[in-house]
Amino acid sequence: MTLRDFITALKALRRARSGVAMVEFALALPVMIPIIMYGAELAYLARVRMQVSQIAASVADNAARLGQTDNSGIAPTITADQVAVLMRGAMLEGAAIKFEENGRVILSSLEEWSGPDTAYIAKGAQFISWQRCVGNLNERSMYGGQLDTTSAARISFAGMGHPDAFVTAPAGNAVMYVEVVYNYRGLFGTLFIDETRIRRDAAFIVRDRRDLERGLTGSSSEISEC
Repeated sequence: MTLRDFITALKALRRARSGVAMVEFALALPVMIPIIMYGAELAYLARVRMQVSQIAASVADNAARLGQTDNSGIAPTITADQVAVLMRGAMLEGAAIKFEENGRVILSSLEEWSGPDTAYIAKGAQFISWQRCVGNLNERSMYGGQLDTTSAARISFAGMGHPDAFVTAPAGNAVMYVEVVYNYRGLFGTLFIDETRIRRDAAFIVRDRRDLERGLTGSSSEISEC
């Protein structure tokens, strides 16, 4: 091959365009794949956060409606079986994200103490009358458990929720306060996002009359005291 032929071959190679797209795709692929994976992780995280929020809102709303269909002249008493049914619904709602295995629902009945001023609690103070939990995650309420009159400490409880906007129950009624905690595990493990706890709260005032003096009656194997 002469020098002229060699120069001609180089010019032809420079003008060739076949296979350029494939080469460019091969060069871009290592960059595109992590970006696509990260986008999928963020989308999944947003979906999980929304679902955890929906579980909190639906449990609080449904708990506030318990006994609403009772047409008797006597204020209804809420049973543990009724609470178990609505908790079961929450587990079904979160089945797609394996909520029962990785989450916890804490339902508290926030009320105002209508009894006399005692060594344990002052008349008119806020307190948790009863509290029930479901889910395998080992998590407790941020606000403590139900009232323990055997404690030596006097109850001093401003309410539940953010300190700047406490949720409190009005006299003669109750607020169903729900804390939902979920242990998030990413689609790709900890490649993009570390394991983290997602927490959402929700509260609804009881819709109708309810026998608060008797609290929650009965027991159920599906739910437990927290």
